[in-house]
Amino acid sequence: MIVCHDVHKHFGGFRAVDGVSLHIPKGRITGLIGPNGAGKSTLFNTIAGAYQPTSGRITMAGEDIGGLPPHVLFSRGLLRTFQIAQEFSSMSVLENLMMVPGGQSGESIWNTWANRGRIREEEARLRAKAEEVLDFLTLTHLRDERAGALSGGQKKLVELGRTMMVDARIVFLDEVGAGVNRSLLKTIGEAIVRLNKERGYTFCVIEHDMDFIARLCDSVVVMAAGKVLTQGSPDEIVSDEQVIEAYLGRGLKNKVVGKGPGAGAAP
Repeated sequence: MIVCHDVHKHFGGFRAVDGVSLHIPKGRITGLIGPNGAGKSTLFNTIAGAYQPTSGRITMAGEDIGGLPPHVLFSRGLLRTFQIAQEFSSMSVLENLMMVPGGQSGESIWNTWANRGRIREEEARLRAKAEEVLDFLTLTHLRDERAGALSGGQKKLVELGRTMMVDARIVFLDEVGAGVNRSLLKTIGEAIVRLNKERGYTFCVIEHDMDFIARLCDSVVVMAAGKVLTQGSPDEIVSDEQVIEAYLGRGLKNKVVGKGPGAGAAP
């Protein structure tokens, strides 16, 4: 789905992304891990169009997308969420979902006068779709709550729900577990897996919780200092000496692979 070839993103003399080459397979869940400052979010921003790559090539399904703006990539089915949820805080959860699809008739002042019937029909379809999404994510009980009043985990679920309001082909999730309690993180993980298995979503997930990554992902990319250290299965990653040295450490490796006290616990 996504291939990066020798991608660079520099800020002056600082090489935040320094020659990254990787692939994100279609229909799979790929993890992206690494220490703070490794360049993970910068890479996300570069792929998703928030930053222009300094050099290199990025393709989506074989088509060059390097440097395309976010709204164009959104229309092509490339979506992303953020470390800190970007909800419309004064709007209800239902309204946060309904406003996602672009090109709505009600966005035109002329249509609000001349095509009110079409607007009502369109909004009815969007409402029905949003209700379906809320049911899928078990958020129906929060449909009329202000999004800004939700917990961190609930906001992350709403962000995931917004990706379901359009025909997403690939979704980049930036630290979906940050500030989320264990119960809600389990719910988020289950929703991601269902979207992948039942609806064919491709995901790329930045996350520091290696237990979550190991349970969720088919493959994992490891970054450090703006470069890719390696890419492989979760089992291969936690056994890789470079990764252990740069990121995991011996204690965390033992927990993830089930050795020693606290095996399987979140880091």
